[in-house]
Amino acid sequence: MTRIIFCRKYQTDLEGLDRPPYPGPKGQELFDTVSKKAWEEWQQHQTMLINEKHLNMRDAESRAFLQAEMNKFLSGEAFEQAEGYVPREPD
Repeated sequence: MTRIIFCRKYQTDLEGLDRPPYPGPKGQELFDTVSKKAWEEWQQHQTMLINEKHLNMRDAESRAFLQAEMNKFLSGEAFEQAEGYVPREPD
């Protein structure tokens, strides 16, 4: 059975995640408020940021940067883009 949640990024009811993406309270918050669609989009954007900005995930500053960008992205705020990135036109 599909779990429906009110997605904080899209401000509408959408299919929720199958399980919390992180352990602990932050994972539960994401599980309760982020749709599967928004999370998949964040994962793609996160990969682009890691690659384009040459982030080292063993570095605490890089992890803190990604955490902050994830919060912005999932809350519908302005977020960091890779240099030269041009968003795709919606279908």
